[in-house]
Amino acid sequence: MSLHSLSQVRNDTRKAGEVVLVGAGPGDPGLLTLHAYQALQQAEVVLYDALVSQPILDLIPASTECIAVGKRCGAHSLPQAEIERVMVAKAASGARVVRLKGGDPLMFGRGGEEMQTLKEAGIPFRVVPGVTAASACSAYGAMPLTHRGVAQGVTFVTGHGQDGQPIEDWRPYVIAGHTLVIYMGLKRAGTIQAGLLAAGMAPEMPVAIVGQASQAGHRRVNGTLATLERLANQPDLPSPAAILVGETTAMAAELDWFDPASQPEVSSKSLDNIFDSAAM
Repeated sequence: MSLHSLSQVRNDTRKAGEVVLVGAGPGDPGLLTLHAYQALQQAEVVLYDALVSQPILDLIPASTECIAVGKRCGAHSLPQAEIERVMVAKAASGARVVRLKGGDPLMFGRGGEEMQTLKEAGIPFRVVPGVTAASACSAYGAMPLTHRGVAQGVTFVTGHGQDGQPIEDWRPYVIAGHTLVIYMGLKRAGTIQAGLLAAGMAPEMPVAIVGQASQAGHRRVNGTLATLERLANQPDLPSPAAILVGETTAMAAELDWFDPASQPEVSSKSLDNIFDSAAM
């Protein structure tokens, strides 16, 4: 957003609304926080990303103005600057705006950039965190991110560098006793595999890919670093997906628990009852 457009917003004499940056989590509406659900029910405008699942969008009241702003790997329906312009303009007009993002707003979601824009425009805002993809893939994929005696740390990284360029040096991410979670890396699996091998990671290092964690289309595939590119190229592997690299991924078969077909359905009515009970 330009300084000129921000100046126009500041000079608007109408009472400003507010923006709530809300994490929609990995897709299961049951994983929304109460604050997130309340924000959706009170919103007058919702700007949502492509990664937000339909069951969560179904919770938004029919009277709410909903604006799809895209932002999926490799394809944006609106440039980031335009998203910020619309977000600020709607709030400046007095509307209660929710900026709804898949996962967590501050985990590879450009939430920080949007906070900076709102701050500069003088628009009140708050942030509601959500369950990030790493946590969902770990929990629903039955693979601990850390485990005593196996993994003492975890690193989150995107599968590409700034402006979509490949990461040239993977050596900082090859750490003994560590789990590596790679966001937005499915289409770059071959490059990631080659980079990790060149950085000294063993070909037999266990890996896993989890797609649509917590959703009906959830699927996990396991292998080794030497087979990562082949795993990622399976035609029926759903997206969004994350790549997990580390010894704990080998625990999946032993700990597997998630059956998408057996999960209880979460409706707006059931969440209303939960929220009402929590508010008492």
